[in-house]
Amino acid sequence: MRKLFYIFIALSLIIFTGCENATTSSTPSSVAKLSGFTFAKNDSMPGLAAAVFTIEERLDTGLVWNQDSILFGTRLDSVVPRCSFAATPGAAFFTFPDTVVRLTGYDTLNFNKRPVYLTIRSADKSTVKVYEIRATVHQIDPDLYTWTQLTESIYPPDDSEQRVVELYGLFVMIVSNGFELHTFTSDDGATWTDLGEPTGLPAGTKVRQIISDGTTLYYGQGNTIYTSTDGLTWTANNVAYPVVTMLLYWNEKVWALVTSTEYELATYADGALALSGLQPGEDFPVSDFAAVTFRSASWRERAMIIGGFAENGRSLNTRWNLEYSKHIEENDGYRIQEFSIDRPQFKSLTGVSVIEYNDQLLMFGGVDDKQTYQGRDILYSVDEGLNWKRVDTTKNRLPEVYQARQKQTAIVRDNYIYLFGGQDAAKTYSDVYMGHLNSIDWK
Repeated sequence: MRKLFYIFIALSLIIFTGCENATTSSTPSSVAKLSGFTFAKNDSMPGLAAAVFTIEERLDTGLVWNQDSILFGTRLDSVVPRCSFAATPGAAFFTFPDTVVRLTGYDTLNFNKRPVYLTIRSADKSTVKVYEIRATVHQIDPDLYTWTQLTESIYPPDDSEQRVVELYGLFVMIVSNGFELHTFTSDDGATWTDLGEPTGLPAGTKVRQIISDGTTLYYGQGNTIYTSTDGLTWTANNVAYPVVTMLLYWNEKVWALVTSTEYELATYADGALALSGLQPGEDFPVSDFAAVTFRSASWRERAMIIGGFAENGRSLNTRWNLEYSKHIEENDGYRIQEFSIDRPQFKSLTGVSVIEYNDQLLMFGGVDDKQTYQGRDILYSVDEGLNWKRVDTTKNRLPEVYQARQKQTAIVRDNYIYLFGGQDAAKTYSDVYMGHLNSIDWK
């Protein structure tokens, strides 16, 4: 191949020597140097012209390459290269494995054939410089989600309920079979350690109502909030208002639903509850709801509480939006709004999990008011929870072995999605799946 390459160079230099204009009045330059390289715009190949190439000058053969790969699926078999030079060359041509093409600025060339060399000869014929051209296209689909099962079972299938939270960088799963509790921990979601039975929690603990702020776990029942820093030892703290349920950790505050004169949201800190003034009324979930936190397009701290059961056992189609802004005058900058009043088409759902990922909300699992499972398809919302659609299953589809379920836990860590357990009509799962969008690390 290298012998053929040099034969092409020699022949081309002879050919191009005969094509020069010997009557030029300026002094011919001795510089043979590439100063810029791009691809011409092509409407059928979006992003091609946006590729930025770096030119590396080396002692022998220089290198031209693009640090950020061209969009997945872009064809390089018919592109028009654009070159600029430090000085007007006497000749410039591309050498492919099977041909030599003089640079005109209009030729459509196939850069899939490799290696590709650009040879520049100075105007005075004294200098020749060769560059290797490497154009790189992403080899994976940026919009594709990949899903992997990390473990098939943390504990044997049964009819237990479970909750997974993060604590000091670990995944902590707390399981209740109705008689006793168990705590499992993992740092990667694949390998789990059974820590045994936690102490200090009351009888009838509803583990799905445990929340975490990253360093402490919280559970509320009656006029007591229980806290733990390891998932095993829990401390009881008496509070002034009866706790209906713990809601979420949001905007650096631990939030609970309590009963004052009526339902009211309260924050918990330093062993005490502080009423927020946010009173959603009785049409507010007390169990099996989803809670997600994110920032709005206007950069406001937002949280949404979706679906679940009301105190009377009714399955809800509600989407309660919580918002914080220093420009909100009442309730220390906090506001609550029920989206389903304006968007009633959202069906009643319980046992769903919702996360914020790739600038959208993703919803997993759940059942409707007739206890019919939603299926394996994932729902998404790009308008902060107002409207929901099914994802493109050619791009984002859970593995075939993943069964439709409810009450799973979804957590995002380091740009990866983790799905833990859940249950269907027959059993509780304790498997773990990890999902990832190919392009999310490219942003």
